Amino acid sequence: MLGYLGSLSWSGWLLSVVDIGLVAYGLYRLFLLIRGTRAVQLVKGIAIVLLAVPVSKWLGLYTTHMVLQDIQVMLLVALPVVFQPELRRALEHLGQGRFFAEGLVPREELEVGRVIDEIARACDHLARSRTGALIVIERQTGLGEYAATGIPIDAVVSAALLENLFVPNTPLHDGACIIRRDRVLAAAAFLPLTDSAQPGSELGSRHRAALGISEQSDAVAVVVSEETGWISVAVEGRLHRRIEDRALREFLMRLMRPRTQSPIKLWHRGTAS
Repeated sequence: MLGYLGSLSWSGWLLSVVDIGLVAYGLYRLFLLIRGTRAVQLVKGIAIVLLAVPVSKWLGLYTTHMVLQDIQVMLLVALPVVFQPELRRALEHLGQGRFFAEGLVPREELEVGRVIDEIARACDHLARSRTGALIVIERQTGLGEYAATGIPIDAVVSAALLENLFVPNTPLHDGACIIRRDRVLAAAAFLPLTDSAQPGSELGSRHRAALGISEQSDAVAVVVSEETGWISVAVEGRLHRRIEDRALREFLMRLMRPRTQSPIKLWHRGTAS
C-alpha cells in the first residue's frame, strides 16, 4: 500500500483526494437524509449483524456463524425493500439537484418559545370556537414520510396560519398539520391510528391518530376536540387531556427542551379524562 502511494504523481494524489472526498461527502449526505428517522435504528441493527459474523467465527461458534452468514446474504436482498422510503427520497433529492446542495450552511438556532406561543394561542382560539385540530410537532424522529401524504406548506409557524388551516369544510381541515422546527411542513397529512385500547370509544379519529404518531415516533401531537373544545396532548403513547392554554405552554416547553426527562414524571396537571 505504501509502495503504491509512493508511486503516485501529484495528479494521482489529487485525484485520490477528490475521489475519497466525494465518497465521504456522499456518505455524509446519506446520513443527513436518514438522521432522525427509524432508518437509523435499522442501520444499527444491520451493523450489529455484520459485526457479529467475524466475532462468531473468532469465538468458534460455527453454527451461529453459519446462520449469521445466511442472514447477511438475506439482508442484501431485503435492503432495497427495508429502505425503500429513504432510497426514494435520496433519488428525488438527486434528481432535483438538492442532494449535494443542502446542509452546507448550519441552521440557525430555533425559536422554540415563539413557536410554542403561536401553537398555544392557536389552540386556545380553536378550543373556544370548538374547531377540531391536530398539530404534530417533530422532534428527533423525522416525519417526512407522513408529511408527504399531505399538502406541502413550508411556511413560518403563526397562530393565524394554524387557525386558518383548520377552518371547517376547507380542503386542509381534515388530517394533521406537521411542524418541523419553526415552519409548518405540511397540512392534511395522514397519520397511523393507534391499536391501543387506551382512548376508548368516546374519542374520535384525531385522538387515535395523535396517539398513533406518538407511538411510532417521539413527536408531540396536540389535539383540539370539536365536540368538547378540550385540548389534549399525545406523547410517548400516552394521552394527556383537558389542558388549559397556560398549562399547554408549560407542558410543550418541557417536552421540547433537549434531553428532557419523561413527560410522565414532569406533568401532573390536566390529565384527568
